[in-house]
Amino acid sequence: MTAILLTGVGKRYDIVSAFAQHATVVAADPNPLAPAQYAAHHRVAVPLITDPGYVPALRALCDEHGVGAIVPLTDLDIETLARAREEGLLPEALVPSARTATATYDKYEAHLELQRLGLPSPPTVLPGEEAPSYPVMVKPRRGSGAESIHRASDAGEAAFFCRYLREKDVMVQRLMDGPEFSIDCLSDPDGRCVNAIPRSMLESRGGESIKGTVLDDPELVDLGRRVVEALGARGPCTVQVFRDHEIGLGITDVNTRFGGAFPAPMYAALEGRTYPELIVRMAAGERVEPHAGEYRAGVTFTRYYWQLELDAEMRPTGRDIVEPPGPPAPR
Repeated sequence: MTAILLTGVGKRYDIVSAFAQHATVVAADPNPLAPAQYAAHHRVAVPLITDPGYVPALRALCDEHGVGAIVPLTDLDIETLARAREEGLLPEALVPSARTATATYDKYEAHLELQRLGLPSPPTVLPGEEAPSYPVMVKPRRGSGAESIHRASDAGEAAFFCRYLREKDVMVQRLMDGPEFSIDCLSDPDGRCVNAIPRSMLESRGGESIKGTVLDDPELVDLGRRVVEALGARGPCTVQVFRDHEIGLGITDVNTRFGGAFPAPMYAALEGRTYPELIVRMAAGERVEPHAGEYRAGVTFTRYYWQLELDAEMRPTGRDIVEPPGPPAPR
């Protein structure tokens, strides 16, 4: 069976367990209490990403388990994996080029890159530069989880928040006046877009989408495809976009990993075409043909929290607080 190495698994139990249905999964995380590792076949505590031993530890896991693809579940090691891939140390890493990884991790650099590629990005300036219009959003260039983002109605408020957040290295971006969407994309190892599935953002908390509906929107499908192919993305990628009432579509973030609403493309995928299944097939050497726009629209997801009990040896007990969770499904 093909093996997949998932790094920085954290709380993404849904992703790890979905891969575990189709492949041998190795979960790597430095935190021994990372809950998602318990959905994998093998769980390994690896050094911190900043440790010189991080890449060698992943190399050893690939060799030991016959790993066909490395898929990061966090932003933090994408650049490290990209550099290791280009150096021939981790050719299994399903990540973009180091240049693209660096640009997309810095939201201002991402804005410049999108402009260079002719893709729509809202007007964005750095502190000290005059914004072309107000209101604006002052936000960290390398932030995540919607942390430290502030609305400013005028130049005075923008200057205040830039000073307030000066240690976070911020930027100032037009406040998009319209609905927000995310496009969950998947690209093959050659950078071809395999699929792009747009969804609404009905509710988010801390940057995590907890409610959303998959949309039949050819314009968003085409935008997602153009973005990932222009950037040379490999593997999963999430494009966040607003449809402003004045300027139209504007891309506010590109995450070259699975997004915070993994259930949406899972529910929307046609038979045999969930993203984990396609990644496993590609890891086994299969060339998957692009099918952008082929999915089930109209499905809605809503997320909740659950937990695991571990014994004194940090092993899952298999016990649950109710059995089975929740009421029985209607017949």
